[in-house]
Amino acid sequence: MEHQHALLFYRMGDFYELFFEDARKAAKLLGITLTHRGKSNGEPIPMAGVPYHAAEGYLARLVKAGQTVAICEQVGEVTGKGPVERKVVRIITPGTITDDALLGSYQSSNLVSVCIHQNKIGLALLDLSAGIFKVQEHAFQAEQLAIELARLMPSEIVVDEDLVDQNILEQIKKQIECPITKRPNVDFNLNNAEKTLCDQLAVGTLAGFGLDHLPLAKASAAALIHYAKETQKTALPHIRSIQLEQSTDFIALDPITRRNLEIVDPLFEHGTSLFQLINDCQTAMGGRLLSRTLMQPIRDTAILDARLDAIQHLLHGYHETPLRLVLKEIGDIERVLSRVALGSARPRDLVQLRQACGQIPFLRHALQPVFQQQKSALLHDLDQQLGDFKALHQLLNASIVENPPVLLRDGNVIAEGYDTELDELRQIRDHAGQFLIDLEIKERDLSGIPTLKIGYNRVSGYYIELTRAQAEQAPSHYIRRQTLKNAERYITPELKSFEDKVLSSESRALAREKLLFEQLLETLRQNIANLQMMSAAIAQIDVLSNFAHQARLLNWNRPSFGPETGIKITAGRHPVVEALNKSPYTPNDTFLDTQHRMAIITGPNMGGKSTFMRQTALISLLAYCGSFVPAQSAKLGPIDRIFTRIGSADDLSTGKSTFMVEMTETSQILHHATHQSLVLMDEVGRGTSTYDGLSLAWACVLDLTKRIKCLCLFATHYFELTELGHEHGIDNYHVTAKEINGNLILLHKVQHGPASQSHGLQVAKLAGIPASVIKEAQKRLKILEKQQLDHAQTAVQTDLFAAVEHTVADEQMIEVKKPSPVLEHLQQLDVDSLTPRQALEALYHLKEQLDHSSL
Repeated sequence: MEHQHALLFYRMGDFYELFFEDARKAAKLLGITLTHRGKSNGEPIPMAGVPYHAAEGYLARLVKAGQTVAICEQVGEVTGKGPVERKVVRIITPGTITDDALLGSYQSSNLVSVCIHQNKIGLALLDLSAGIFKVQEHAFQAEQLAIELARLMPSEIVVDEDLVDQNILEQIKKQIECPITKRPNVDFNLNNAEKTLCDQLAVGTLAGFGLDHLPLAKASAAALIHYAKETQKTALPHIRSIQLEQSTDFIALDPITRRNLEIVDPLFEHGTSLFQLINDCQTAMGGRLLSRTLMQPIRDTAILDARLDAIQHLLHGYHETPLRLVLKEIGDIERVLSRVALGSARPRDLVQLRQACGQIPFLRHALQPVFQQQKSALLHDLDQQLGDFKALHQLLNASIVENPPVLLRDGNVIAEGYDTELDELRQIRDHAGQFLIDLEIKERDLSGIPTLKIGYNRVSGYYIELTRAQAEQAPSHYIRRQTLKNAERYITPELKSFEDKVLSSESRALAREKLLFEQLLETLRQNIANLQMMSAAIAQIDVLSNFAHQARLLNWNRPSFGPETGIKITAGRHPVVEALNKSPYTPNDTFLDTQHRMAIITGPNMGGKSTFMRQTALISLLAYCGSFVPAQSAKLGPIDRIFTRIGSADDLSTGKSTFMVEMTETSQILHHATHQSLVLMDEVGRGTSTYDGLSLAWACVLDLTKRIKCLCLFATHYFELTELGHEHGIDNYHVTAKEINGNLILLHKVQHGPASQSHGLQVAKLAGIPASVIKEAQKRLKILEKQQLDHAQTAVQTDLFAAVEHTVADEQMIEVKKPSPVLEHLQQLDVDSLTPRQALEALYHLKEQLDHSSL
């Protein structure tokens, strides 16, 4: 039995029906009524259904839930003799969606395959909705696999059912939330993979794509072609190229880092991600390209500088608004072309394509002011890739009505005047009544029978009716069709011909429209490669103009790159916090290089330590995406990876406490960071006892600076770590704050040197902790601080007496100072409980004591 793992949508009239277990599952997932029909083995057959015209909404919900759906349609004609032939015409899976109704505008449908063999791994990605096909192959590492899968953002993963290791499968499931589909080993066959790909790409060899000696990459790619053809039930004419990627082409961002930096998705439902903030692309395909760009920052500075040049040219002496207005008129051509290629395009898809072709001259015109300045090589190349589709635009103008219906089955899609045969059929269909009136007048004149009339019924069809008395006067070419009690009905060759045309004109007109529409799709398929190039160019122009728009709007500046390891950011800002914060944002500098590899950052909670660290990472990421950055200036050396250990959370489903999660993430960093990695560490060791945590944090700092030698921002409340500031490559910084009348003022400024205290109670007060709790905490804090002071004094005295004992032979005596009574009295004061008068009296008393004692 085919499609056992899919829900079968079985077309019956105006409904898609589901039966047996499919019906039960669909009813539960969709909240639709579960009914019964007939019996099987004496038991009622469960049944559930959804209306055909509203199926897309239900399908979208099922796909979102990770379900696969097989669509079974009527393919034969209704003859009344036996059942109508039906077959599965398409299988919808989370990774093979191309319909806009099932995909969000900025959501990609990425089908990814994984092939692991002999410590090597091949990965392939196919986005049917965009015609993107990519592969890679490298040594297998579980951690690297997690990074690559996070970058590829799969909607569905395909694996070899015979070769995939169960432990690896569990790792994939834990890292990536998407369905995993097991496929037969034959789809991944290493011997047949090359032929499969050569046939698909219409080439004789894969050498031109760099795949000659990458068998697992080829096997993964071939498996996707097999799966896509099986689900789409058609060829894939828009997949005509494949791109080889290297993992070293990109800055590696593991899933934890992507989540902590909120690159595409916010941590919390009410939050805002970087993508959500800066995405003002005018086309959906531009928005998707922006999302992919942010998720995979590249390391090739030549490509980055070309992007930055283009943005600079869009900004200098030119306003990007005209360009963006033109882009706004262009629909989602990327997805339209995929539906054209797969034969599932609808009339309005061709309208979008017509609109895009018509906008190309205006797009070029909007770019002209840029070319009048010093030319951007990238913009010039994109201008050339837009192509010339004047003839295609004229064809679509002539062939498709201005505002066609949603579905071709409704007809009235092909424009009048495009096809003579269709026009004639429509003329007959639309003007049958007038033809009959004219024919009736004509027959009365010719026959001389003034009461002759022409009629129609569904049984007899069209007829000329004469009374019995007039029947003797019927012309010789009249053919008797039916005898009634008081009348005779006739047909003539002319009327019979008209009848044949009228009765079949509607169905013939619709059939003719379908034929003409398919011919248009075939013409478009012949131009698919050039149209895809145009689509990709528009998306890139859209992203570049969006970057320019954000730079102008948010006062961002061009970054630069250098060969030396380091990060130098002047007046950097966190883009999201700055945009959402109503008060003015306080910019901060970041300086890391080979002599200053680590900054230990202390200061109060809410003071801005985490924001400062994240802004450094986001500025670096934006720069390596080829964007201007939220800083006065930024110069960056090579970065291979960005790591984050920020925040506290447990993972109870796998039995991991908060501290265990913290240590696991820290372990990943210590094992995989290099001297070119940027590492953000926040509050390492806070999840356990003070001495354990401090010891771990101390050891981590030394390992990061002495062995790994990475660039690191290390935020902590362990003030003991600031003692490491004298170590080579470690600097102390603190976020500033002021305490005025017991109230904490956070200044959010990062400055050199360690902080003096954490201001924890003041932050708790800001958070709304009850005053009684704060007061009790203050009392306990004073006791603890006094105990610590007494302990420190005792230790000092012990050390001094020990020194005396060691110097008795030299007859040297050391005097130990007693604690000052002024300081003792000051420590005992409860400042918060004093009235102004009491405070003044206490001040006079302290002054008097000070006059009679020496500090």
